Amino acid sequence: MSALARSSAIVVDCTAPGPLAEFYRTLTGWEVTSSDADCVCLSDGGTFQLNFQRVAGYQPPSWPSPLKQAHLDFAVADVEQAVTELLALGATKPEFQPGGEEWVVLADPEGHLLCLAAAD
Repeated sequence: MSALARSSAIVVDCTAPGPLAEFYRTLTGWEVTSSDADCVCLSDGGTFQLNFQRVAGYQPPSWPSPLKQAHLDFAVADVEQAVTELLALGATKPEFQPGGEEWVVLADPEGHLLCLAAAD
């Protein structure tokens, strides 16, 4: 079966695209490919983008909650170091951590959940 489409971007709703994009630019090392007051796009240099879009009245998901929305997973060289750096950039570490020793759940500065796991 052939694909109907290819993934080109993940769009993350937020209140402040610039600062949130900077948080993820620091995490990923990706570059800003376009930016205006309402949207900032990051890319790994390929065909995929991570976009941050201003949405009036944005409300972050609560955690833990059965209503949790999508989250992003990242593989990092040193989980403890990445957690420390992201907390310094405004992330928070929820008390509920279901990953045990396998991964760490953080919330970015606007409350979007992300998980950090050791890269293979």
